[in-house]
Amino acid sequence: MNNNILVVDGMALLFRHFYATSFRQQFMYNAYDRPTNGVQGVVRHVLKLVETLRPEQLIITWDMGSQTVRNEWFADYKKDRVAPPDELIPQFDYVKEVLDDLNMFQIGLKGYEADDIIGTLSKTYKDIVIVSGDRDLLQLLDEDNALWLTKKGYTVYDQYTKARFEAEHGITPDQFVDVKALMGDASDGYKGVKGIGEKTAFKLIREFQSVENLLTNLEQLTPAVRTKIETDIDSLKISHRLAKIITDVPIDLDLVESCSTLNISKPEIKTILDAHDLKISSKYVQTLDL
Repeated sequence: MNNNILVVDGMALLFRHFYATSFRQQFMYNAYDRPTNGVQGVVRHVLKLVETLRPEQLIITWDMGSQTVRNEWFADYKKDRVAPPDELIPQFDYVKEVLDDLNMFQIGLKGYEADDIIGTLSKTYKDIVIVSGDRDLLQLLDEDNALWLTKKGYTVYDQYTKARFEAEHGITPDQFVDVKALMGDASDGYKGVKGIGEKTAFKLIREFQSVENLLTNLEQLTPAVRTKIETDIDSLKISHRLAKIITDVPIDLDLVESCSTLNISKPEIKTILDAHDLKISSKYVQTLDL
């Protein structure tokens, strides 16, 4: 399989692998007393993706702090997120240090989420595979990209294309924003319309096509659904804005183009991982065909 560009949601992988290996309070440290649970997982995951996809370019995206433009739009955005464990906090910087040493291109921009960086890249480039655990990214699917949602280990994914999404849900990927606006997202702190869940949200958007069209045809709804929407109409509108991934982030595309070409050497990778005393990753890389 050959895809030109591999775009990785770095934060999603870091959290995934940290919690996958630390749920019993068994934390990994290297010889420099730096915690490495998440770092080791990210390194192995990205290298396995490189072996599988053989991309010409690799772009790893990051959130840059907890405050983004969405907090300006809505003060309670993600306000209930639990603070990361002490053992994970140092790994936010350490994983970037290791990936930088491995000559893997990384990008993030203060004020925006990794999703927004990914959204902008998806509208700029063709032939992209996006790897993440975040279903919000389904709204970005088009004819030129695919979304691989992490499922198990380093090799099992829920692979989505635009065609698959439309066949399963009966709406286009960009209409998924309208579904999210109606049903809300508790993890992100916006509630949508109270009493409208995922099943009803999909049904309404299949029928009315968009939140905008729904609001201009409230008289066609059942009294119960109409009352719910009219009661939470302000919440619905801000939820729609929050749910939509930004696709025009002012990233330096010249930098992306000049630095994201993948050029790795298996012996060099092992040398770097050994220097960081990442023994598990160093051993793993020997099993890969890079």
